[in-house]
Amino acid sequence: MALPRLLLASTSPYKRELLERLRLPFETVAPGLDEAAVRAASPAALATALARAKARAVAATIAHGLVIGADQIAVSDDRVLGKPGGFEAAVAQLRHAAGRAVEFFTAVCLIDAGSGRERDALARTVVHFRALDEAGIRRYVALDRPFDCAGSFRAEALGPVLFERVEGDDPGTLVGLPLIAVARLLREAGVDVLAQTDAP
Repeated sequence: MALPRLLLASTSPYKRELLERLRLPFETVAPGLDEAAVRAASPAALATALARAKARAVAATIAHGLVIGADQIAVSDDRVLGKPGGFEAAVAQLRHAAGRAVEFFTAVCLIDAGSGRERDALARTVVHFRALDEAGIRRYVALDRPFDCAGSFRAEALGPVLFERVEGDDPGTLVGLPLIAVARLLREAGVDVLAQTDAP
């Protein structure tokens, strides 16, 4: 079976780098979505709604192909921790997270643009932060500059030094694209990653 056109409904370099691990050719497309207009009853439902909305926005622009949309919501003590956008906001988020558990809900939606068939998956990861002092928080933020990361850390960089432990089933969750779930959804859509990947 020929590999269908594959599109990632995101211009995030983190999601792109994760999807590249599957060694499948794909394109990245900005979904052009007003995320603030998307509402849901819970953080998990919001992550799913955003992933679907992104995938649908891109799928609507093509006749055939598979579109992947993904989004992540971080929550601590019923407080949503979005992308901080700047230094002091990142410091404030980490000050709040210190010594606490933060839940990350990362949703992925795969749409077959030709048939309109949608498949969803949701991964949950809990990060337990160690106690952090103000100087350590500020030093970390200056080093990793996690201004575009929900929760104000980069799991793929220096972020793990902030953690006591992590509970979860899909390591890509913290970076924004749960690859175990993506591979499963692709298989359900008829794309076996290993069968499509050439050995060196």
